[in-house]
Amino acid sequence: MISRNTKNILVVSFGFLSLFTAYGGLQSLQSSLNHEDGMGVISLSVIYGTIILSSMFLPPIMIKNLGCKWTIFISMACYISYSFGNLFPGWASLITTSAVLGLGGSPLWSAKCTYLTISGNVQAEKDNKKGQDVINLYFGIFFLIFQSSAVWGNLMSSLIFRQDSNITEIPEERLQFCGAAVCDVNITPAEISRPDQNLVNILMGCYIGVGVLAMFLIAVFLDNIDGHTAREFRKNRGNQSFCSTFLATFRLLKDKRLLMLIPLTMYSGFEQSFLAGEYTKNYVTCALGIHNVGFVMICFGAVNSLCSFFFGKLAQYTGRIPLFCLAAITNLSCAVALLFWRPHPDQFPVFFVFPALWGMADAVWQTQTNALYGVLFPSHKEAAFANYRMWESLGFVIAFAYSTFICLSIKLYILISVLAVTMVTYLLVEYNEYKHPTAAKVIDNITEKKDFKDMSDSGQTIISQTLF
Repeated sequence: MISRNTKNILVVSFGFLSLFTAYGGLQSLQSSLNHEDGMGVISLSVIYGTIILSSMFLPPIMIKNLGCKWTIFISMACYISYSFGNLFPGWASLITTSAVLGLGGSPLWSAKCTYLTISGNVQAEKDNKKGQDVINLYFGIFFLIFQSSAVWGNLMSSLIFRQDSNITEIPEERLQFCGAAVCDVNITPAEISRPDQNLVNILMGCYIGVGVLAMFLIAVFLDNIDGHTAREFRKNRGNQSFCSTFLATFRLLKDKRLLMLIPLTMYSGFEQSFLAGEYTKNYVTCALGIHNVGFVMICFGAVNSLCSFFFGKLAQYTGRIPLFCLAAITNLSCAVALLFWRPHPDQFPVFFVFPALWGMADAVWQTQTNALYGVLFPSHKEAAFANYRMWESLGFVIAFAYSTFICLSIKLYILISVLAVTMVTYLLVEYNEYKHPTAAKVIDNITEKKDFKDMSDSGQTIISQTLF
């Protein structure tokens, strides 16, 4: 029989799996699907730019007033709007829904991370274990399930787009412009064949459906573990300084550990945006066609999912440093190889090697960085994870912003440079933590403990209360 905390982690995980089956698939396709005037990539820039703005104030305010559960629920609705925007692709629809999604992005992830951290600390107290070990395990379980969303979202797109009657063989003369071979010659939009709009509409309908399913799972099955804390905050918020809550994200920047984590967090945005925006367009779509993007990204998602769980468990024995070093070496090797590889359809298996290795590295960046924030800032979880989303989103924005202006080879050199800075500052954080360990906090306060006790008394009552 699984514990109530484990059940909640599974509900959150499958909710995110369902939601990001849609968004992850859409993100992988944007640079190819809405390529006209760089509209797709610009929409992604708007998403992450708005996430930066929302990270500055929304997560602490929403989580403290609504609690983690209802913050997640409302934010999921923002994500679903982006699929509606792609039903009628145009500057107005895409940019508007991108901004709406961005507003919900930071509260969604901050609430999820806060929920997992609270659950991990409470379960660690019950089992008499280290809080960081249970938190690592919970993040590993979450990312095992969540990262498989790349498999299902991309499988949907590939199976649907393969029904397109307009698929043609890519001419040999165009292949010379794929990869990082040529700097000042780009593929024109006319050369990228867009799938039939009816097929795009079918795909968007599927994505909207799984997004609604995600909201249903959260509303019905997720326990409101910090509901009492939120109610107390709403009662007493007259005594709370609005500016204090509003500026919580920025106040945490006084902590030098957070400042040193900024390069690591931004690199997470750089490396994810490169695979989703550059690799899919300049290697896969260019040499194989857009209908193969999904199959290649399935490989990334499957490896990422398995490695997330594996590294979450392995971190208990190896610690974080060896895993981060493994991820850095893997990304560096892939970036150097991509500088020299000239993609060709005859090398079909190679197209899957890079996403597989990238997925293994990304599993480390995601699970261990999230867990690291939870361990280093146990008393300021909402603000810490808001900072995480803000700086990661800045990495996305910068990478997507220069996507249409500079050569692919330059983008790879930038990626390598950011990675080098990342590892230096990360190791400084670990050295500081070794010298001055963060005081272990199993739970944040007595109220959270009371929430858990109240929640355990009657699970059925809680579900009824959340529905009505």
